[in-house]
Amino acid sequence: MRSLITGDIPAPERAEILLSGTSSDAHTWNLVFLQLLLEEAGHRVANLGPCVPDRLLVDEALALSPRLIVLGSVNGHGHQDGLRAVTALRSRPELSPVPVVIGGKLGVNGPLDADRVRELTDAGFDAVFGDADIDAFVSYLSRFELRVAS
Repeated sequence: MRSLITGDIPAPERAEILLSGTSSDAHTWNLVFLQLLLEEAGHRVANLGPCVPDRLLVDEALALSPRLIVLGSVNGHGHQDGLRAVTALRSRPELSPVPVVIGGKLGVNGPLDADRVRELTDAGFDAVFGDADIDAFVSYLSRFELRVAS
């Protein structure tokens, strides 16, 4: 498994998807699941792990030049953490062409309503997936022509 957790991160030219938890989310299994899902589909993944500060997320995105950034959250604070993270990512012109998506349990009171999803997309997310939207996420991924892992 390639992960910052273990220190075995792929070289910048090899990482095509940057996967990360949000700053307040200490859960790991969701990120392991997503990494395995992405790798089984042939994508190279750099998994930053849980509790990733926004500054580290930006720094790693700049260093790795991914073709897609995926944020996952299951603690219910994905909406507020996601707003901060995407604002930090979008503040860097070098990252403006990189699609950024978020998914998981994004609110503490159940699925987000349309207005809160719109807040996330207005802030810079290209797509927002609820905790039961794995099929929609996989469908979204199929639109990308990402390099296949060798």
